[in-house]
Amino acid sequence: MTDQTRDNLVLFPKTLDYYQIQLTKMLETERYGDAKSLLSFLLHCKGDAERHHTEWQALLGWLEAAFPEAQPIDGLPDSIEDDEEENEADWARKHTIDRSEQDAEYLPKLIATLQSAADPDQQALVIGQLMHLSHPSIEEALRQWLAAPAHHPSVQFKALQALRKQGAVGPTPVWRGGETLLVEVADTPLSFGEFAQGVLDVLERVRQAAEVSDPTLSYFAEEFWKECVQTAFGTSIYRSMAEDDDGSRDIWAAALHQLLMEKLHGRLSDESVREQYGITDELRFRYEQALRWLRQYAAEPGKVP
Repeated sequence: MTDQTRDNLVLFPKTLDYYQIQLTKMLETERYGDAKSLLSFLLHCKGDAERHHTEWQALLGWLEAAFPEAQPIDGLPDSIEDDEEENEADWARKHTIDRSEQDAEYLPKLIATLQSAADPDQQALVIGQLMHLSHPSIEEALRQWLAAPAHHPSVQFKALQALRKQGAVGPTPVWRGGETLLVEVADTPLSFGEFAQGVLDVLERVRQAAEVSDPTLSYFAEEFWKECVQTAFGTSIYRSMAEDDDGSRDIWAAALHQLLMEKLHGRLSDESVREQYGITDELRFRYEQALRWLRQYAAEPGKVP
């Protein structure tokens, strides 16, 4: 692939998500040379990838400084594969446990890195490693980290999952949008299927509607909605998403459908979507509030209230 060809690459959302997952795997399994190569490739990509360039550049800079001996290869790593995901996860778990048993300073170093790291990718990497370990100091560290300001909402959700995996119970303070929220650790879903029924019904409602009007929309709806509910978890917005009644399902399903129509097809008029989901005048204000939140999330995922 020539530099000119690479500079013209535009990643579709599915491809971008795939590479993000592979990057996380590489970091968790300490394949830092491969991670450097993938980051260099992603930094040349256009489209939706461009909004990640700043964090990718920061992560690449950290890898270069922390692991100078890990040499990148020319081009993409050959080992980017989906079918080994489960084996890689098992390997990462075993590797992390082995390191903690062999090095008494390994866990304190992870906790220190979590407390000092400013990059969300670094924070998520450390939290992913802490999920494989069990120690009383982990719960305390995660609770302190969640209570501190200026953390990315999606990484906060991962920290809540790690707390639940530690067996933690009771509420924990989470700093979000200039205020402290109390979130019940035991209520944190470990998988999408554990979210409230109202959340699951919104996605099913969109799938049913998309079967008629736009079958390709279902995949993007699923990926985007999962990100949204994780980001909103613990807030009043999440409680609105999770309400188990037809009105709330229609409101959020219509807003999700409309947002995707805007992003995928540039269609700004929402009249047909409102009609399809039965958004009456009585529901119109709540629908517009939901759509406004989704638009804000799509524009700046880390800054939604």
